[in-house]
Amino acid sequence: MSSFDEVIIPAGHMQNVFGQFDKNIKNIEKTYHVSIIVRGDKIRITGVEGNVKQARSVIDQLVSISESGGVVEDQKVNYTMELAKTGEAEKMSEIVSGSGVICHTIHGKPVKPKTLGQKSYVEAIDNNMIVFGIGPAGTGKTYLAMAKAITAFKAGEVNRIILTRPAIEAGEKLGFLPGDLQSKVDPYLRPLYDALYEIMGAEQFMKNMESGLIEVAPLAYMRGRTLDNAYIVLDEAQNTTPAQMKMFLTRIGYGSKAIITGDLSQKDLPKDVQSGLEQAVKILKSIEDIAMIEFTASDVVRHPLVQRIVNAYETYEQKLSKKK
Repeated sequence: MSSFDEVIIPAGHMQNVFGQFDKNIKNIEKTYHVSIIVRGDKIRITGVEGNVKQARSVIDQLVSISESGGVVEDQKVNYTMELAKTGEAEKMSEIVSGSGVICHTIHGKPVKPKTLGQKSYVEAIDNNMIVFGIGPAGTGKTYLAMAKAITAFKAGEVNRIILTRPAIEAGEKLGFLPGDLQSKVDPYLRPLYDALYEIMGAEQFMKNMESGLIEVAPLAYMRGRTLDNAYIVLDEAQNTTPAQMKMFLTRIGYGSKAIITGDLSQKDLPKDVQSGLEQAVKILKSIEDIAMIEFTASDVVRHPLVQRIVNAYETYEQKLSKKK
């Protein structure tokens, strides 16, 4: 049954809510199969009753974001629509509120959770010694972990930051790469360097790196060490073997916090080798002071196309598993 609703958008917020070339409103019209027409400071939403109701709830949240001083970006629009599917659009307000800022980049941009999954992840990091962040690419697992590490380091909560990754991935082997060991390893650690540069600044990072207060190294370098008073981030953990994961977890000492991130759908280990991350999740899920946070495609904060790609792969893999 056809229905309509009207929303008043306060003066000065219409352009922010509509987006450049009305892209936000066009996105809502396309998603909910409704028609949205501007009438002065009001917009009229026409369509099937249930769709009109969801579109209205999304627009209300976009207005709230704009009124709180936020920019209505693609990611916020898409995530608000995702929440609206389960009647939780109003939860967008608590995500975009002024609280929850972890730190600022060197350009002054606030680093904060953008989804409920990211919010749960940051809260888990605050309240646990070891946190596993598991989910698809683009969900902010590594970036938020780095932001928390840098913030704790600057506040004097830890004496150093240790960032590590398995050095073999994407089917390549270090022996085939040119140069010395550092040259071979650096490409695998580049995403960690990039996040450090953006949040800390290249000059400050190099200064702390040279003094040994920040260490970026392959996972193999952790063997035989005890890591006290440190913030440790293990990235791409799906590419660890069970032995490597056990070795890493047993390095953690007093006053330390460890964040382990990975995407179990992107393992690069040989087919007959179990992922250390996969095994650890099964073994450690009920241990106190260890948290397991699972991200979904709705937590992807990159270009909306990335979210659709993740969903397409998940659907394909589910069909394959049913056939087996």
